[in-house]
Amino acid sequence: MPKDPLFSDRREAGRRLAAALREYRGQNPVILALPRGGVPVGFEVARALRASLDVLLVRKIGAPGQPELGLGAIVDGSEPEIVLNQSVVDAVAPPSGYVEMEAQRQLAELGRRRRSYTSNRPSPKLSGRTVIVVDDGIATGGTVRAALRGIRRNEPACLVLAVPVAPAESLVELKPECDDIICLATPEPFYAVGPHYRDFTQTGDDEVVRLLGEAAGWANQPTAN
Repeated sequence: MPKDPLFSDRREAGRRLAAALREYRGQNPVILALPRGGVPVGFEVARALRASLDVLLVRKIGAPGQPELGLGAIVDGSEPEIVLNQSVVDAVAPPSGYVEMEAQRQLAELGRRRRSYTSNRPSPKLSGRTVIVVDDGIATGGTVRAALRGIRRNEPACLVLAVPVAPAESLVELKPECDDIICLATPEPFYAVGPHYRDFTQTGDDEVVRLLGEAAGWANQPTAN
């Protein structure tokens, strides 16, 4: 475990990440943060870039009787996308109609969470935009991979993954899924995200709602030169 954490907390990590993303400030970016821990990081990025901020909700589509085994995932957005792991689907061979039924169940849960977090504010359109996906860190990268693939189907002009810390091997695997990766640190050995923060207290739903609401207030304001 690291003796000296890289970041004091998520907000400080977000400010440092924003500095590394400043080239995107003039490109009308939209920041999509993975809740809950990615939201404080994404908030600081969005504030620095004067960008829109939204949550990026992803729900696993579990196998029959094995909910932890992911057949794929459903990625929230103005046009939700189903991303399947075809090799797992072929191996499990779920009953006809199962994937569609489970996807609809998870889509309903995504809708419930979105209403809770955003009070029914519409999801931003991603087509033709610079989209920056932000989290507080990456371990295996499975959720982020599904998220990037779902977003790519919305045809953004540029798709960027931005995280404070991640293992180098995960970034190599994710590189084909996006146009650019910004990561501040790739420590070795890498055990988990939390030890690289002095304060890694769980982000609560109330904080997510507050930060998204505050960000909604500045997103449409003119950007200073």
